[in-house]
Amino acid sequence: MAATNGQLSNLITVDQVSKSFPLPEGKGEFTVLSNVSLSIRTGEVVALLGRSGSGKSTLLRIMAGLIPPTRGEVLSNERPLRGPNDKVAMVFQSFALLPWLTVLENVELGLEARGVRRGDRLRQSLKAIDLVGLDGFESAYPKELSGGMKQRVGFARAFVLRPQVLFMDEPFSALDVLTSENLRGEIDDLWNAKTFPSESILIVTHNIEEAVFLCDRVIILGANPGRVRGEVVIDLPRPHDRTHPRFKSLVEYIYTIMTNPEIEVTGTVSVAPQPTPEVTTQSPYAKPLPHVRVGGISGLLELIVDQPQGTDDIPRLAERLQLAVDDLLPILDASVLLGFAEVSQGDVRLTAVGQDFATTTILRSKDLFRQQILQHVPVINSIVQTLREKRSRSMRADFFFDLWNEYFPTTEAERLFATAVDWGRYAEMFEYDAGEERLYLPESPAIAPPIETET
Repeated sequence: MAATNGQLSNLITVDQVSKSFPLPEGKGEFTVLSNVSLSIRTGEVVALLGRSGSGKSTLLRIMAGLIPPTRGEVLSNERPLRGPNDKVAMVFQSFALLPWLTVLENVELGLEARGVRRGDRLRQSLKAIDLVGLDGFESAYPKELSGGMKQRVGFARAFVLRPQVLFMDEPFSALDVLTSENLRGEIDDLWNAKTFPSESILIVTHNIEEAVFLCDRVIILGANPGRVRGEVVIDLPRPHDRTHPRFKSLVEYIYTIMTNPEIEVTGTVSVAPQPTPEVTTQSPYAKPLPHVRVGGISGLLELIVDQPQGTDDIPRLAERLQLAVDDLLPILDASVLLGFAEVSQGDVRLTAVGQDFATTTILRSKDLFRQQILQHVPVINSIVQTLREKRSRSMRADFFFDLWNEYFPTTEAERLFATAVDWGRYAEMFEYDAGEERLYLPESPAIAPPIETET
């Protein structure tokens, strides 16, 4: 649906949008999005791709007019958005069906809200239900439907509104692998056949292959706060062939980008970007830990160590484990942070200490984990040092929790504290009494002083 001058017209424009939420007890603000600018044009499928903390869903809701930006502006058809955007419809991850309504009644909801007459409403809704392959189930209730069928109702409810832009917020992530693949293929078939009931699609996803398969452009978001790092154009003929070498190159490139948060997104797939070392003087409590338990790290390393030279291709690893990027990347981040692995150009390779950790005894693995924490995880060293300075060699947990709460929302601070406790306990650096909510040093600590490094 190109504009008359031959150029693609902007349906939605995001101009320098930022979004912040207040921290508890007036401790300042937590910035979710920072100076985000992008556009959605006619006739294209666009993905917002980013790891947890990149504000994907928040940005989608701002573009839908459901929440206002703190700063910046959203334009819909070149006009400032000042409330709900009636040019879009949304498909949610959680289906969001009303259980007391039938399939037909759920699909009719949006039209009823718009005041469409009953006869027209029925005709349009039945057409949408037929389009998603649910004819015959018009009188069924959500409890009678499978997950995939519920999501088809969600698509029909959005399709019937014939929006300019269809928003899809991780629409396949709550489904099993086979069902999600089937639905993904049907959506792609409708788009390629030019029978899709919207001019453009914006999909929020954490699945890299899904983004490359469905989309024309992939916008890469950075995290903490969310920001646009760049975009990758999917320069493949439609339908996108997963076996095409270019498809695999694009997937590899995006995996490289996602596993190296500091590098520039050039969009030039043939050039392998190199990471830039990060220099920071922040408090150790200001930098988040990957939310991963030790068992996840250990399990991943054990899988990789069995590969030739202790090296594995990240996309193949994700496919083999059936893990989405939001699940795999934190484990890779933790492994790299602890010095157990290195990531480069879409591959993960175990270091010597990582191979040792993956193949040694349980007791020695604890020693290695403690050694790597002392070298690479300042926040846990800070906890231990604080406990050492107390005569009782113990401290209430909320002291440390409050330090994280200075920089992160409460739920995120709770997750960071839980991760630190899991790592510290495994390494036998401190113990935690959940009943008393208190951290304390063990009576016979196996903790050496932190290793001094030259600066």
